Amino acid sequence: MAKEKTSRLIAQNKKAYHDYFIEETYQAGISLSGTEVKSMRAGKCSLKESFIRIEAGEALIYNMHISPYEQGNIFNKDPLRTRRLLLHKREINKIAAQVAQAGYTVVPLKVYFHHGLVKVDIGVAKGKKLYDKRDSIAKKDQLREAAKDFKIRNLTV
Repeated sequence: MAKEKTSRLIAQNKKAYHDYFIEETYQAGISLSGTEVKSMRAGKCSLKESFIRIEAGEALIYNMHISPYEQGNIFNKDPLRTRRLLLHKREINKIAAQVAQAGYTVVPLKVYFHHGLVKVDIGVAKGKKLYDKRDSIAKKDQLREAAKDFKIRNLTV
């Protein structure tokens, strides 16, 4: 009997790491309908324009696009509907206190299956300035060049 993988990535928000400094991350469950879960198993989910707000003591994710399930017919929900994130009350209060500070926001980082359940990694983030983004790009280029040089050097030895 083969062991099942514990987690499988569905979607990732690469733009979040480019636009924000991620201060702290949390793992949250997400409230979905059955056809949405089936669509996610097919990998049809996007975090491109999504964001998270804390409202009335609940964490809500907006604009997370889950494509309608092909065999779902009348059971399909709106692809861009607002979905509730499942977090402990103390975590929601802590996030709300951090967001109350100037410049902080909450962004979804990735969506994945963890032991058969859909989970969302969310990050409390502070926005980057243009010069910070340029620094990040320069560091990434340096690391890429160093890895390339290392690989070439090891092949010639």
